[in-house]
Amino acid sequence: MRSFSTALYIQALVLIPLCAESAEPFIAKPFTEEQMYQHGISLLHPLKYPKNFTHFEYANPNAPKGGRIVLSSESRVGNLSGYRSAELPSAPGLGQTYDRLFVRTGDELSAFYGWLAQGIALSPDRKALYVRLHPAARWHDGVPITTSDILFTYEEVLQSVFGQAALAPWIKELEITGARDFVVHHRDEFTPSNIQSLMAFRVRPAHYWKDRDPTKATLIAPVASGPYKMKEFDRDYIVYERVKDYWGRDIPINRGRFNFDEIRYDVYRDTTVAREGFRKGLFDVHFESNMGQWFSSYDIPALEQGWLKKDTRAVTKFIGMQSAIALNTRRERLKDIRVREALTMALDFEWQNRVFHHDSRQRARSYFAGSRFAATGAPTGEELELLSRFRDQLDPRVFDQHFSLPASPGRGFYRQGLERAQSLLAEAGWRIKAGQLVNADGEQFTLELLTQNPANQRILLPYIEALKLLGIDAALRLADSVVAINLLRERDYDAYVRGHDFLNPPGAELRGAFSSQTAEVQMSYNMAGIRNPVIDSLIKEVELAANIEAATSALKALDRVLLWSFYNIPLHAPEGERFLLWDKFGRPDQEYIARYEYLVGSSLRVIDSWWFDAEKAAKLSTVGR
Repeated sequence: MRSFSTALYIQALVLIPLCAESAEPFIAKPFTEEQMYQHGISLLHPLKYPKNFTHFEYANPNAPKGGRIVLSSESRVGNLSGYRSAELPSAPGLGQTYDRLFVRTGDELSAFYGWLAQGIALSPDRKALYVRLHPAARWHDGVPITTSDILFTYEEVLQSVFGQAALAPWIKELEITGARDFVVHHRDEFTPSNIQSLMAFRVRPAHYWKDRDPTKATLIAPVASGPYKMKEFDRDYIVYERVKDYWGRDIPINRGRFNFDEIRYDVYRDTTVAREGFRKGLFDVHFESNMGQWFSSYDIPALEQGWLKKDTRAVTKFIGMQSAIALNTRRERLKDIRVREALTMALDFEWQNRVFHHDSRQRARSYFAGSRFAATGAPTGEELELLSRFRDQLDPRVFDQHFSLPASPGRGFYRQGLERAQSLLAEAGWRIKAGQLVNADGEQFTLELLTQNPANQRILLPYIEALKLLGIDAALRLADSVVAINLLRERDYDAYVRGHDFLNPPGAELRGAFSSQTAEVQMSYNMAGIRNPVIDSLIKEVELAANIEAATSALKALDRVLLWSFYNIPLHAPEGERFLLWDKFGRPDQEYIARYEYLVGSSLRVIDSWWFDAEKAAKLSTVGR
């Protein structure tokens, strides 16, 4: 155990956040020992909520407790251990039974506030994060939560894939300095994504798990600490009940949240069955991703009468490309940037959007679409300075052109896009011979598009027909998960339809997606096999950014280089939430400001701020819902 001088530490501490309006760091005044730990932390901007805040603005602190909400899930109830493993998926809603060290707010770009952590402090060199646990924190069996639980959880998580990917690369040491105090030592310097990773893992009770194997599935609910605990379950449903004496009920981050006495998840393995179940009122909230169904399946009397509500929410928690086609640059024919650009020009997004999605989707025109980090226009200022270091290594268009994608009328094959593609392929040495696109050796250009999702066939088949017009022998391969994983592991694919969005703001995941060091790592996020020293340097600039302005410039520069390199064919940007609900709930007036969170599915669910409205529910019961 390493000791440190509190007096010297207090005198030297430079607190983050950094001021978003200035490139200069925000320097805190000298601290007394009682003031050393802060209530929250942001590495990019000032905290919105002061030390004495009472509740988040998107929660109603006067919301009544009671009632139940019924949700749906596609995952069956088969494991209550809570262990993070793809082979042992947790029961739906299980995360509500656990507390975490921090919580990220839904109305700030990159701010974290204490949950189990009562206090947080970052050393002036950004290499050590000091954390003090809340003295009132308790497990459901009454045992205090201490640093022995933190150490146990940390050592356990390091054995998982998540721990190896998200924690081990940057944590040098977890140092326990007391029953409530510990220090996380960084190998380099803390970044926002590091705080996000610390927030992600659920603290688990050492006294419960010391004689049990957490990696094994169990149907016995373990001791937990969160606002809910498991009440009953079967393989097709699970019910959680609110913990009436929950230790954290009245801490500021939780006031007005966790209002339902019960939360039930019913399992629907088929979306069509789930949709019909919702229409009959068997559960309360339904998320609709199928645009055809959104426009056509809910024209029922309940919607007209106002008993059923149809709503949307703008969400910016994830940015970039919700889907894209990764072009595997490990393939010889795809190493040529002109070929990759040609394949990009040939895709008619507007036709697909009109025919399949009612013109509802937005094309992703940036790796960080939907955020301030997306490159626009020609580079200027600090972004231009960054790029100018690599002028002789970059396409001249990076400096004087705005990146754009062809936009067709959406009424058939887009001739201009195909003509541009044909011209680029000719520049790269490919010629049409007897209707086939061949190289100097007479070998035809082949391209196999791999996907695991049958729904992607609608997107890929029209694209394949366009490629055939160019003389390319294009084909679709729909593989099951086992085959697809093996192909991805061996990097044995030409092109792969993948998700390519990022947490807002992007951080550590940039290395996994774009850096040279991950190009040959099995199952890494770098599916295109990117090996580009300019990109490696720009990622480093993002990681070293001391404030939001520097991060923005570096991310815009990175975005611009990636776009003009044509490693991925952008499809659609992340969408907001489209959902329907039976009108039996109260919702906070300021709910809309929580745009960095989804209604469900994370550690800070917006739906946690809803409450049961008995009067509305009574009206629904009288109309026979």
